[in-house]
Amino acid sequence: MAIEFTLNGERAAPTADPTALLVEVLRDELGLTGTHIGCDTSQCGACNVLMNGEPVKSCTLLLAQVDGADIVTIEGLAEGDTLHPMQLAFKEAHGLQCGFCTPGMVMAGIGIAKRHGGAVGEDTIAHELEGNLCRCTGYVNIVKAIKAGAAASAGEMA
Repeated sequence: MAIEFTLNGERAAPTADPTALLVEVLRDELGLTGTHIGCDTSQCGACNVLMNGEPVKSCTLLLAQVDGADIVTIEGLAEGDTLHPMQLAFKEAHGLQCGFCTPGMVMAGIGIAKRHGGAVGEDTIAHELEGNLCRCTGYVNIVKAIKAGAAASAGEMA
């Protein structure tokens, strides 16, 4: 069974078994290591990618499930040296510390902004971040970063 999908704007046809986890294919076969494996149980969100514009946990998706989909990883957000508005907001609001959860948080933030628009409130952001774990920051600057990223993009996320 040949699996093909769009990955960061380009055609991808990995050769991994269709029952392989998307996160493992991204990292091991396709060399995109920005998507992290954090918990192996779909609890932490470090593996979030965008599938057809929506954040999904790539540790819960089989390769066969993304056939024909549009997948965007953290590596596919920036346009050259120009960071995506959510990435820039994380940088400016220091919404990171060790950085391990950051790619997944950025992807979750894009989904939050897409669902709630540029005026999303901090309480909504905090609630929507359930299922995304950070063991370093306490979430204060992550919430600020998502709020700023949503405002900067006026809800027009990747």
